[in-house]
Amino acid sequence: MNILVTGGAGFIGSHLVERLLQAEHTVYVLDDLSTGVIQNLDGVSGNKRLKVRIGSVLDADLVENLMRECESVYHLASAVGVQLIMNQPIDTIERIVLGTDIVLKYASRYRCKTLIASSSEVYGKSNDVPFTEDGDRVEGPTYMHRWAYAAAKAMDEFMGLAHAKTTGLPVVVARLFNTVGPRQSGQYGMVLPRFCRAALAGDPLYVYGDGRQTRCFAHVLDIIKALQGLMDADHTCGEVFNVGTDEEIPIMGLAELVVELAGTESAIRTKPYEEVYPTGGFEDMLRRVPCVDKIAKAIGWRPTRNLRQIVSDVLAFEKAKFGRSGSAR
Repeated sequence: MNILVTGGAGFIGSHLVERLLQAEHTVYVLDDLSTGVIQNLDGVSGNKRLKVRIGSVLDADLVENLMRECESVYHLASAVGVQLIMNQPIDTIERIVLGTDIVLKYASRYRCKTLIASSSEVYGKSNDVPFTEDGDRVEGPTYMHRWAYAAAKAMDEFMGLAHAKTTGLPVVVARLFNTVGPRQSGQYGMVLPRFCRAALAGDPLYVYGDGRQTRCFAHVLDIIKALQGLMDADHTCGEVFNVGTDEEIPIMGLAELVVELAGTESAIRTKPYEEVYPTGGFEDMLRRVPCVDKIAKAIGWRPTRNLRQIVSDVLAFEKAKFGRSGSAR
């Protein structure tokens, strides 16, 4: 099968590309390298079934040409990271909404089964924890830039489900919760690689806010298995699924775990949000925990790696990279 992966040189995308190639698919990658890096694909660069195109999902002609060659598409291309979203709100909205509109248009034209990678951000600041797919969304005011990403991802879902209803396009939506693992960049505010690099360098770990906010972290290898399972099953079409783990930890606790497993004596310090995002427009939420019963029932998927295993894996990756580059930053 010929499969298109938008954002295929990114953190999640590159792991998915490897898995699809292992299953002997021909994989077309479309990535503008704005947040992904081509080195993420070094492990499969010699595979003749890998076809890489450097370009944007906003290039309608390029998307159409690729979609014409493929039977399915994993649409992962997106703006990523709170820092990037806060700094580039216009680009965030355009890349997410307009890019998905183009992908869906040509997926519908060429009847390509589509998976849309959405985000737990769509739940906003709802307190109805754990979050279920049919739960209400609660978002903040429009002058808070943080919510532009949540609204844009929600619009992606609306468009995908509208195509499923009106054009009959086979499409499934995956709401991803804090995916982490090897190759994730800390450049745009991702907390775990940032913590791991600081700990390995013996630098302080900076926890934004008071550290009481909780998150659930899932390993990228578990996540891509879920994405493939959702795409391979016929009965998932027209549905939305939470994809993540329900193992909850405060961010302060995550920092402490990283320091413990790194075996260093790095200090842990807090930093007010207004120092991290000086332009304002940021609002955080206390808890973000998914209910994953729906995906478990649909395809039998549950995450297999616990948080200690995940942190150890990321530390090992960062330590190896530190050895190659001479710097943990």
